[in-house]
Amino acid sequence: MASFHCKIGTADGRIVERVFDAANSDLLRQNLEEQGFFVFNVRRKYLGKSIGSGQHNSRMTGARFLSFNQELLVLIRSGLAILQVIETLIEQMEACGLREVLREIREDIKAGSVLSDAFAKYPVFFPHLYVASIRAGEKTGDLPLTIGRFIEYQKRVEVIRAKIRSAAFYPIMLTTLASGVLFFMLIYVVPNFTKIFSDANLELPLLTRLLVGFTDGLTHFLPMIIVFVIVGTFLFRRFFRSAGGRFFIDRMLLRLPFFGRLSRDYAISSFARTLGTTLASGTPLVPAMTMSRGTLNNRCLEKEMVAAVQRVEEGTALSDSLTRTRFFPPIALRMVAVGESTGALNEMLGDLADYYESEVEKRLVKLTTMIEPILMMVMGLLIGLIVLAMYIPIFQMGQSVG
Repeated sequence: MASFHCKIGTADGRIVERVFDAANSDLLRQNLEEQGFFVFNVRRKYLGKSIGSGQHNSRMTGARFLSFNQELLVLIRSGLAILQVIETLIEQMEACGLREVLREIREDIKAGSVLSDAFAKYPVFFPHLYVASIRAGEKTGDLPLTIGRFIEYQKRVEVIRAKIRSAAFYPIMLTTLASGVLFFMLIYVVPNFTKIFSDANLELPLLTRLLVGFTDGLTHFLPMIIVFVIVGTFLFRRFFRSAGGRFFIDRMLLRLPFFGRLSRDYAISSFARTLGTTLASGTPLVPAMTMSRGTLNNRCLEKEMVAAVQRVEEGTALSDSLTRTRFFPPIALRMVAVGESTGALNEMLGDLADYYESEVEKRLVKLTTMIEPILMMVMGLLIGLIVLAMYIPIFQMGQSVG
């Protein structure tokens, strides 16, 4: 996600400057216009502080944001006024960007702003979904309940993210270490052995000649390879950040065997969890779907969801609208339809999220179990071939001496 400085016009005629996080400027502009803002310009931010807000260009981690909300909930339940709650949080918090933001929020509240409007000025720290939940709690008069629901939502999100990071850690570490060993052997060990073979004037076997030729080419073209990798990485990142590039990559990801199903299941679980949380907080269905769309984290799926939101606005039932997106499986559609017919859509979406989170976890365990031996086998085979190619001539030298 990147940060963008936006100059927008509000429905009451004010012109304000805000900082928002989004995957790209086109999607951000579209989201702002859907929320009723008139967008004058959108500029990408790279370094420094946010313009016009005094906040640092940094983000809270999920765990830190969860801790902040737990403290906020305890203080509100204690009966303190919102202004006293913010002042207490400022006193207890160490010096950081959030502390400076809370000081500015305190001044906004003193000037008469409600908590949700004060939070909405700092989307780098307080995402739109969170602000919408706070605003819904203020309207219903039960802010602690709304914050409690968001805390439960945040806990579940952090659990599934932790499982994904845990599943990816060992394969990445193993690949990195093995690649380092291979690179060291090809750049340093093999050339030293090659000098010994050339001094001995041996006729090298085919495997050894192939390895020596590959190592010589790698050493000779190493500067060009490094430049190519740097330029290629830069171009790929630019392509990935563009709207068309991200859409193309997301579409290819969905078509991959195993990983496509994993990506889709994770998107469905995130969408269902977010939609259920926003609906439970009192947000109407169409705005809740619009806010939850971003949790799909896939441009192809988000495009389908935009059409689904439009169908719901036209009066189509949620289950029928999702059926036409073509990525919701039958079991998910049946659960949504049952939730609509029984009036328990929030609970059914929670059950749907639980089911697909368990599916994601099963697939991650399967992926880890499958990929670890494959990586070890491949890396062991490559290292073994290098060792074999180097030691066959040494055995030949020993036989000739004997």
